Order: sequence, then C-alpha cells, then structure tokens
Amino acid sequence: MTYSAADDRYQTMTYRRAGRSGLQLPAISLGLWHNFGDTRPLGTQRDIVRRAFDLGVTHFDLANNYGPPPGSAESNFGRLLATDLRAYRDEIVVSTKAGYHMWEGPYGEWGSRKYLVSSLDQSLRRMGLDYVDVFYHHRPDPDTPLEETMAALDAVVRAGKALYVGVSNYTAEQTARAAEILRELGTPLLIHQPSYSILNRWIERDHLLDTLESAGAGCIAFSPLQQGLLTDRYFQGIPDDSRVRTSVFLNEDALDAKTMGRLHALNDIAKERGQSLAQLALAWALRDPRMTSLIIGASSVSQLETNVAALSSPDLTKEELDAIDATVLDL
Repeated sequence: MTYSAADDRYQTMTYRRAGRSGLQLPAISLGLWHNFGDTRPLGTQRDIVRRAFDLGVTHFDLANNYGPPPGSAESNFGRLLATDLRAYRDEIVVSTKAGYHMWEGPYGEWGSRKYLVSSLDQSLRRMGLDYVDVFYHHRPDPDTPLEETMAALDAVVRAGKALYVGVSNYTAEQTARAAEILRELGTPLLIHQPSYSILNRWIERDHLLDTLESAGAGCIAFSPLQQGLLTDRYFQGIPDDSRVRTSVFLNEDALDAKTMGRLHALNDIAKERGQSLAQLALAWALRDPRMTSLIIGASSVSQLETNVAALSSPDLTKEELDAIDATVLDL
C-alpha cells in the first residue's frame, strides 16, 4: 500500500531553531541506533518511521556504524526512503556521522579527511541519497589535527554532499575550537550532539550549552532516557529483550540499589504530574530552550507515541526541578 503522510503532521509537533541557523528541528527526533539493523523486522521499522513522520518527527538520525551489523541501519532506512518517504524528501532532515570504527585498516575510523569523505560517500550509497542534511564528526580524534577534520566537514558541504555539519561527543573546549575553525572556513557549526539525561549531566559541568550559544550552534542530546534506565522498563526485573540483555552499552551493574531507588523516586514525581518516567525525563531534558532537540529510539509505535506525548506536558515547576535535583544529586 502506498504511504500518504498524515495531513495534520505539523499541527502538534514543537520545532526549535538550531542555534542561529535557519534550520528548525522537531523537539523529538528519531534515532536509528539500536532498533533499525538487520536483527529487527523491516516491517516494524517501517511502521515506526511512518508513524514518526505522521507525528511531525521530520528528523531521522543515523551513523555509518548503526546496525547491527554496521551500515545496516542506513541501508534499511534507504529502503524506507525509496518505498515510503521519497516524495517527502524535502520535508525530512537526514543526519549521519562518522568517527567510530567502520572498516579495517588505518583509514576506517577517527577523523582523517580520507576516512570522513569515504565514509560519507558510503553512507550516501547505502541510503540512496545525493546528500544528507547534517554530517557529524562522531568523536574527537586525539591524533588528527582538528584543522584537518574540520576542513573535511567544510569540503563535503562545498561538494554538495551535506547541507550542514556538526560534532558529537566533543568537550566544550574542543567545540569552541572546532566552531572557530569552521567559521574561518565559511561553514558554520550547526549543532553538537552530546549524551545528556537526568542521570548524566556532564554538559552542565562543562558549560557546553553556554559554549554553543556563543558559537551560534544548537544542541541535540542522545540517550535522554539513559539507555532505557529512565523508564519503567526495569521496575519488575530485567526483560530478556531489554538493553541490559542485548546491548554492550548497558549492563546489570547499572541497576544497583541506589540507582533503582532514585528511579522509583523520580517515577513518583512523574506520577504526580500524570506522566510516565520517560515523559518526565524528556520534559526535563528539554527545559532549556537552547536544547534544540532530543534523539529517542523506539522499538514499537506505542513507545514512540508515548514519548512524543511528553511534548504536551506542562512546564516543570521550580519545586519539581528542585525535587528532581534532590533525588539525583543527593542534595
């Protein structure tokens, strides 16, 4: 059946501008990190992507190594673009990244011009695209001059392979220097993608949002639900299909008694607001208007819908914010 997007898809979604650029992103973006590889049915992936777009989620976030296996998330998304979303390409923001290990040999990871340009060419072929909207350097490279890495980002924009560029996992200091280099080259830094959640606040200690504001760049956080910890997923034990059981990024040690106590306390705050714990966590991470968007994963349409519904919640009060801090920061 031919897909036709919902007529009301832009009526309820909130959009935020990325820094001082002209680009607006949905406050909730869909990340294809864990659930869009070859281990998941393509039909399920199609249902999630279609529903996301129907809800106004116009931004789909990928990377060269997303899967499993690496590359399969881009290939599968390319199939969905070809069969479902091709007519809506100009309404969609597609981002991808390069920086982590992708192929063997000295040119298959990090931040050299050789790797970044080659990786983007591969990503474009997998997705069947002429360009991506945003291309990120996925992590700092301690051995390649930052000037070379940023020059590679500038080059792909000038070659028409990307419209904007960003960085991910950079410290505030590294970000400021990257932004300066890009500004001198004439390709501004659009956005930074850091990890951030109620339980992971390194960007606050590092003053990253202040740095991005000064640079005129936006911020889009990944793992705002802390790999699923900030949900009710583990309140009744560890499901066999959970991240703890299926992913190397979260293990059972993360579910210690102190953390579980904090999660239950946060869940009580969420219940008082008429929300799920996940909805509370998303509303909290979006409380600063400088946070352009949050990247969420989804293993089902219902999970996606529940998380997007967090955007309709009332603003957190000072008392609620203080209670969250007291719960998590042991104030």
